[in-house]
Amino acid sequence: MREGAQLKRVATSHGREVLHTDCPARDVVDHVTSRWGIWVLISLRSNDLRFYELRDGIQGVSEKMLAQTLRALVQDGLVRREVEPTTPPQVTYGLTDFGQDISEPLTDLFDRITQRLPPSSPG
Repeated sequence: MREGAQLKRVATSHGREVLHTDCPARDVVDHVTSRWGIWVLISLRSNDLRFYELRDGIQGVSEKMLAQTLRALVQDGLVRREVEPTTPPQVTYGLTDFGQDISEPLTDLFDRITQRLPPSSPG
């Protein structure tokens, strides 16, 4: 028996090697599981929001990091960005069908984690 663990090739149903650095899904997974990506997707699950609503709702995120996260998620096809031609322009963010599919298990994961946490003590 050889020392160390051996990794078997892990392929998706589409034949992509998900552990390979060239797999395009890795970038999307990196964006979804980034520090703020998960919270953006969970925040947009129930309804579309404007930038300031996301910023105010996700405690701790800076405007710069929120803008970068939104840009990446829009580029990945998870979030749609709608600009209303007003002065100043009003920008609304919402989930695409792909984003809805991805955010559902994230919400389930979050719910499972919070159910296992000990009760918080009053303030």
